[in-house]
Amino acid sequence: MRVFGLLCSSLCLVLSVRADGFQYKRLNKNDTLLLIVDQQIGLMNVVRDFEPDEFRTNVLAHSELAKVFDLPVVMTTSGQSGPNGPLLREILEMHQGQPLIARQGELNAWDNAEFREAVKATGKKQIILSAITTDVCATFLALSLIEEGYEVWHNADASGAASLRTAKDANDRMRAAGVQVLGQYAIACELMRDWRATPGAKEMFPYFDKYWTTYAWIARNHAYALTQNGTIFPGESV
Repeated sequence: MRVFGLLCSSLCLVLSVRADGFQYKRLNKNDTLLLIVDQQIGLMNVVRDFEPDEFRTNVLAHSELAKVFDLPVVMTTSGQSGPNGPLLREILEMHQGQPLIARQGELNAWDNAEFREAVKATGKKQIILSAITTDVCATFLALSLIEEGYEVWHNADASGAASLRTAKDANDRMRAAGVQVLGQYAIACELMRDWRATPGAKEMFPYFDKYWTTYAWIARNHAYALTQNGTIFPGESV
């Protein structure tokens, strides 16, 4: 009986740990807001943890998530009349008419009352963000949003820092506070969830073709094979 009692106690302990432990918080496209923070043409020059062409692609891919999934967008800039400059032209053209908050001095966008009101006005509780720089504009805002009770996803592919070490330290700091730090593809797939959904394969293949070259080649190769009635070269079937 004593052994049985110990087993029951152990089982209860395991179940208790599971009940109080990890909970998978998933992005819900119907409750998500996309933030575009300080991705300005001047600040693009301080990014050193990505190659310029790659980073530009990542920033635009982040921005276009809102178009594909019909997410509300709030944009903000820091000191855009100075050397930081405006947001990338492509972003402004993509989101004409969406809120754009020009901060005059606040490094943490959450310190700006107009920005806070724009975020709250959407009514969304899950937030995807990216920024330049990762360690300042992304981190400060992400931590403030967590403190405010939001669930936050940081798109690490579309935030830039002065070095890889700086970016790593900033992402570690965000993770420790409860921010989910992940890449562009994971964010897109978590929003989609199922290739049969809407948006699903029909909408996402053109998006991936535009922004994820390696997957684009796979999809294009498959499409070409279908146009050839499945014909393959001799010996290719091995």
